[in-house]
Amino acid sequence: MIASVHIVVMGVSGCGKSTIARRLRDGFGLKMAEADDFHPPANIAKMSGGEPLTDDDRWPWLEALARWTADQRAAGTSTVLACSALKRSYRDVLRAPVPDTYFLHLHGTEELLLERMRSRDHFMPPTLLRSQFETLEPLEPDEHGALLDVAPSVDEVARQAAHLVRPLFPSDHAGTRD
Repeated sequence: MIASVHIVVMGVSGCGKSTIARRLRDGFGLKMAEADDFHPPANIAKMSGGEPLTDDDRWPWLEALARWTADQRAAGTSTVLACSALKRSYRDVLRAPVPDTYFLHLHGTEELLLERMRSRDHFMPPTLLRSQFETLEPLEPDEHGALLDVAPSVDEVARQAAHLVRPLFPSDHAGTRD
């Protein structure tokens, strides 16, 4: 049995985390979790009301995500998680059960992401995007992962994402072609 692979597609709201995570799920046969589904109702209500979450709001949510990943690893299941993971301390919680977690940081300009957020139906209002940029701590050199610009088409970003994560898998692993 091969070791499981765990990928977190991260970034601020509107960068395409869920879309790219679904493409990786489908291309590599991964089990996927959407971090938004782990938020308690109080967090969703707070964000829906235009109020940014605090670290105290986020810790139980991050711990639930880490438990999910730990359970998948224990079962030998490879995963992809769509999660903002804005701060290193948040990523530390997520990588605690799986130290070699790979973080794929999707990034784009605030203007581009605002435009995308305005054209979708989601509980996170565009007015909170600025607070996410202010909270964001980019990946540090010692963190396992890569930065990926989301300005190209979704198909191109998905192709680049697959190219970046393919080396994590054994050479005989079926997956998306470039």
